[in-house]
Amino acid sequence: MNLPPPARRGARTGNGRRMKSETQTKLTQNPHAVREQREKNLEVAIGRQVRELRKRQRMTGSELATQTGLSVGMLSKIENGVISPSLNTLQALANALRVPLVQLFSGFEEPRGAMHVKAGQGVEIERAGTRAGHQYNLLGHIGSNNSGVVVEPYLITLDNDSDRFPAFQHEGIELIYMLEGVLDYRHGDQLYLLEPGDSLLFDSDAPHGPEGLVQLPARYLSIITYPQAR
Repeated sequence: MNLPPPARRGARTGNGRRMKSETQTKLTQNPHAVREQREKNLEVAIGRQVRELRKRQRMTGSELATQTGLSVGMLSKIENGVISPSLNTLQALANALRVPLVQLFSGFEEPRGAMHVKAGQGVEIERAGTRAGHQYNLLGHIGSNNSGVVVEPYLITLDNDSDRFPAFQHEGIELIYMLEGVLDYRHGDQLYLLEPGDSLLFDSDAPHGPEGLVQLPARYLSIITYPQAR
């Protein structure tokens, strides 16, 4: 029995305009927000945080010193970032200020990774089931980080047609952004026509991948995100 072809999404309306989604998602994070400046010296960052929390609770230095068993002079050195307090001292300060211990470190600016890849210098990756003429170039990778998320950006080039295409399926969320050419891209039981400037965001735990190359060569960005291993 011949089954009807899967529905193709992303087609144009009769007047040539793209069909708009019926629902709009509100962003929960402002990408243009500026975080408050953080201190790169750990002792200074802890001291400023202790002083700020103490003043916020309207405590004098003498009162906090009494509650923690520290001398006023020692507390002053901590707040001015002159010395590095022990873990026991930090715990005593956190208890007296009624905050989690980690909050005393919140003003510290940890090193943040970056990777610059020059044009044509991406690492070519061989994915299972790929055919000749299908190139997957990894554009960068940052391992352990504080976001809890791993991001893998690929530049994918397809310049030869194939009688079959591999179906990928993996953990995470994936974004496709079409740069050149035209292709049919499958996600689950849906087929999407992707042209230059088109994007496709999807749950990559469903089978997905190119289904047919309409216009060659085809190039697109594939950005995969998934939880960082703990």
